[in-house]
Amino acid sequence: MKTLKLTIALLFIANMGFAQQEPMLTQYMFNGLYINPAYAGSHEYWSSTLTIRNQWASADFKGAPKTVLGSIDGPIRGKNMGLGFNLLYDELGVTKTVAAQVNYSYQLKFMNNTRLAFGINAGVASYSSALKEVLVWDVNDEVYASNLVEYLPRMGFGSYYYGDRFFVGVSIPTLLAYEEGKSFSMDLSKASFLRRHYVLTGGVVLPISDNVKFKPSTLIKYVANAPIEADLNFSAIFKDAFWLGASYRTNDAVGLIVQYQTNSYFRVGYSYDITVSGLRNYQKGSHEIMIGVDFGKDLVKVKTPRYF
Repeated sequence: MKTLKLTIALLFIANMGFAQQEPMLTQYMFNGLYINPAYAGSHEYWSSTLTIRNQWASADFKGAPKTVLGSIDGPIRGKNMGLGFNLLYDELGVTKTVAAQVNYSYQLKFMNNTRLAFGINAGVASYSSALKEVLVWDVNDEVYASNLVEYLPRMGFGSYYYGDRFFVGVSIPTLLAYEEGKSFSMDLSKASFLRRHYVLTGGVVLPISDNVKFKPSTLIKYVANAPIEADLNFSAIFKDAFWLGASYRTNDAVGLIVQYQTNSYFRVGYSYDITVSGLRNYQKGSHEIMIGVDFGKDLVKVKTPRYF
């Protein structure tokens, strides 16, 4: 019965959010830790980011996704290692996800101040579905007589190669997971209801003048039995402080992004997504706010501005 209820809940997710098992963010380029554990400690100081997303905003669109993601990461001094933490709350229809995650990375240093990092993450996620709130034809159906709560331990892996003006990353945010009642297996589909997402990211900062830089970047995501998704992002950076950019997510939305680095410690960003899919007639776009605080005694010594 528990497996049947879980299947029902996942079918509901598929109808509401196109099987959105991993939260979707427009300003992911300012919070790489959630996508890739190897990102941990990639700066010479500690950094924290809070992202709040209200997707498909409309008073008439009940059950639209809402996401809150908090992250913090930094280097382990003198060890070529990084450490990071993620806390996630995600709501979609009658389902809610609460997850906590620890990230660890090890970095190899190369010439020209470039580094190659390998990272792993481990944590636990709680998935709950309020099935009693679902409107059904058969009010006596036992499947909907009670709500569902499932706890899944999860692990992920990633690699991240970067320098002062570029980055390339490959990651599997959920490499392994285990659902109670199933057999532990390297085949994720046999061990849980989750599916592996393979993520490729990359970007470069190109100087146009002393005060203007251009930053193209991309995120490509693949999951079995689904079309490949890609984000194409283009940002102009003025005086290393003000960002103005646009993003296109294939078959989904166009995003407008602004960010302002008020000083060496604090930054704030906002994005607005204009839906181009079939949902465009039923909602009023998606809003996302990002707040970042950098800290650490070496922060003021860092001469290279933060571009990613």
